[in-house]
Amino acid sequence: MNRKISVVGLGYVGLPVAVAFGRTHPVIGFDRNPERINELKSGQDKTLEVEQDELTEANVIYRDDPRSLLEADFHIIAVPTPINSANQPDLSPLFSASKTVGQYLKKGDIVVFESTVYPGATEEECVPILEAESGLKCGQDFKVGYSPERINPGDKERTFTKILKIVSGMDTETLDIIAEVYSSVVTAGVYKASTIKVAEAAKVIENTQRDLNIALMNELAVIFEKMEIDTLDVLEAAGTKWNFLPFKPGLVGGHCIGVDPYYLTYKANQVGYRPEVIQAGRRINDNMAKMIVSRCIKHLILQDKKVKDAKIAILGLTFKENCPDLRNSKIEDVIKEFNSYGIEPQVNDPMADREEARRLYDVRLSDLEAIQNCDLVMLAVAHKQYQQLTPLQLNQMIKSDGCLFDLKGLFEKQQLAEVGIDMLRI
Repeated sequence: MNRKISVVGLGYVGLPVAVAFGRTHPVIGFDRNPERINELKSGQDKTLEVEQDELTEANVIYRDDPRSLLEADFHIIAVPTPINSANQPDLSPLFSASKTVGQYLKKGDIVVFESTVYPGATEEECVPILEAESGLKCGQDFKVGYSPERINPGDKERTFTKILKIVSGMDTETLDIIAEVYSSVVTAGVYKASTIKVAEAAKVIENTQRDLNIALMNELAVIFEKMEIDTLDVLEAAGTKWNFLPFKPGLVGGHCIGVDPYYLTYKANQVGYRPEVIQAGRRINDNMAKMIVSRCIKHLILQDKKVKDAKIAILGLTFKENCPDLRNSKIEDVIKEFNSYGIEPQVNDPMADREEARRLYDVRLSDLEAIQNCDLVMLAVAHKQYQQLTPLQLNQMIKSDGCLFDLKGLFEKQQLAEVGIDMLRI
């Protein structure tokens, strides 16, 4: 493998890719944020995806000057692809990255996109930008491919090199080169998709399938709550069947499961089909914060507690466990729902950056020790620090007639009952 690699975008996806290649190849790591570049140069990664020794040992040159892209001939674009307030794809970061790469594209270069997109976006949206900025012709002067990211933030077991990598290219020659490049570092191997559109579609349905399965669990949770049946007890019983899928109800945030389905439905609408099942799943999952908070309010009322100004604490703010990423966290929806009842909950999160929490959500994080004498404590994110809490520690946070709402099912009811804690589960 004699390609010189650049990775454009050094966030949760791009940095692990750059470092993995940097173990065996020289890599240009480009990010337009100079603060991020200085952080990485100092051997620190605030996303916690890469350890300090990995950063220092990898042969990655971190740059915020796009002219450094001239030194590479194999460009991997790994920038965020979020949704806007109307739940439509926001491809502006991808278009910006394509424009930057296009300005420094050379004959013989290959550009591979890892960002999540709807089927057709690489060839229909990004290639024209590359051509316009470079003055080169795709297929003649440069080639493109697509290899969807499968990074699972916070997962130290299924890392970039250990996950089977889907690769695709605009033609057979390009596909073979892309497969060779990724195979040089991905020990789990590569899967050659037949076309770029197939690879793009595979990415969005991976998370759409999970979204729908969780939506079913969430709908069951709503139904069983009305029947006064413990949903997790039901799932545990049903799970004894060999082919029952182990999904659980809960909040669906982050940059994949709660976002990718909207990319697929957007494209489906463009081609004249209105998806019903996918959109129904999205509606259910997006409304879970309302359902969860309404259960809390109902419990307070049944306990003859004053709802307005009730003392409530939320454990966890990031979008998933053991990850510092606060973006697109559905805990924000929970907080807003409590606010609508005149409740200002305390929030603790040992993984979250305090300044970022204040900037993104206007949330001032509390120390865990400051959470005491609460009417209700909601365990919202299964950080390892919370998994290590003992019933006695939880008891110190909650009033004698208070309650723990264990959204993640971390604790056994009997275990908490022994220390006098009343518990709700989703």
